[in-house]
Amino acid sequence: MADLPGFTHLLSTIARLRAPDGCPWDREQTTESMAPHLVEEAFEAADALRRSAVDESRTELGDVLVNVAMISQIASEAGQFTADDVAQAASAKLIRRHPHVFGDQQASSAEIAFKTWEAQKQREKEDAGEDRSVLSGVPVAMPALLRAFRVGQKAAKVGFDWPDRDGPRAKLDEEIEELDEAVQSGDQAAITDELGDVLFSLCNLARHLGVNPEVALASTTDKFHRRFTRVEQTFDYDLTGKPLAKLEEAWDQAKRDGL
Repeated sequence: MADLPGFTHLLSTIARLRAPDGCPWDREQTTESMAPHLVEEAFEAADALRRSAVDESRTELGDVLVNVAMISQIASEAGQFTADDVAQAASAKLIRRHPHVFGDQQASSAEIAFKTWEAQKQREKEDAGEDRSVLSGVPVAMPALLRAFRVGQKAAKVGFDWPDRDGPRAKLDEEIEELDEAVQSGDQAAITDELGDVLFSLCNLARHLGVNPEVALASTTDKFHRRFTRVEQTFDYDLTGKPLAKLEEAWDQAKRDGL
């Protein structure tokens, strides 16, 4: 990857920006200050990919690469690691975890290939003396909804799961009932706790339905945004004091218009 002309050019550009006579803003950055930018750009790239926006996806993935290159350059200046170190480590990991491609093992299905990857990952953790929990690889900094989904996936991979969708569906009803009880009690801490259980149960149900809840919620939020904007336009962006019935009428019209 680092040998590709495009990536080499990017690394040279980043080095120039960090040079003594380079960009003042870029020169002030640290690996810590760049971390939030990396996360933000990754989300923007994921959003473009979700919408199958090809040109936008290319641009946003480029922004992710810019952040990787910048962080690597800053680390290189501090004597920590270089972009080539990052690329080499990534390649080595891929080769280690694909013995069915680069070794003599066999994997006749995606499921077997994934199990091979996980088994190798666990061996590496053990050799390094790291936390061997299957959940340890799920970043705490992930958005809560996506993290809940991934935690459920990881637990399910080792057999800790319902056999079918009926289990999580029944659990959702149970958690909603407990939420109703908490609401009746007026205990805000209990309400927060029970609402969290409802959301977690929804994530488990989504997993059994083959739906990524992060993607589903993003799509629904997009839909709400489109319809609400149409409602605003209907009333020249002034909804203050408008009867709810009129607002709902405008909303229904937006739905009929296919928004």
